Amino acid sequence: MKDIWNERYNSENYVYGKNPNVFFAEQLNKLNQGTLILPCEGEGRNAVFAAMKGWNVIAFDQSETGKKKALTLAHQNNTVIDYIISDAEVFNVAKKTADAVAFIYAHFPAAIRKAIHQKAIDWLKPGGLMIMEAFNPHQLMNSSGGPKEISMLYTEEMLKEDFKAMKIELLQTLQIELKEGNLHEGIAEVIRFIGRKN
Repeated sequence: MKDIWNERYNSENYVYGKNPNVFFAEQLNKLNQGTLILPCEGEGRNAVFAAMKGWNVIAFDQSETGKKKALTLAHQNNTVIDYIISDAEVFNVAKKTADAVAFIYAHFPAAIRKAIHQKAIDWLKPGGLMIMEAFNPHQLMNSSGGPKEISMLYTEEMLKEDFKAMKIELLQTLQIELKEGNLHEGIAEVIRFIGRKN
């Protein structure tokens, strides 16, 4: 999997664009700055946006190519991010470290998804926010990105179960138009989630 992402990011173009995910940016703009963890951060568009807003950003991804491009993007914007090379299964920080965790199109196989989501809950401080935008199973009909394995696409029932320990503030399935670089472009079927740690 690591080789696939390194190859995908191995171009001068930012394949998901340099601008942050719209939903992520909207939610972050509502919050006071603090510590943010960004799993599967790829080329750094969301991390750099958050750092420019004054957040302490901890990002991770398995792709060295993604990290290199993320640090270049941070340098271009005169900001700094902490970017760690790690798989989601092994990455960890101390419990109650983060004010927010954002999973932006971070899809995991069914066998490991729930455990990774549980770790993310543990990373949050009490009152901390979980932010997610991902593809739902209807995305299989579209060519605007996402996994082609249905078990890696998320439903409301799945997220209710994974995050049942949290207070759900938003959970919706909807159709949007993506304009995020060459690989996220067009009509998309997504799911959005916001949960607050008790």
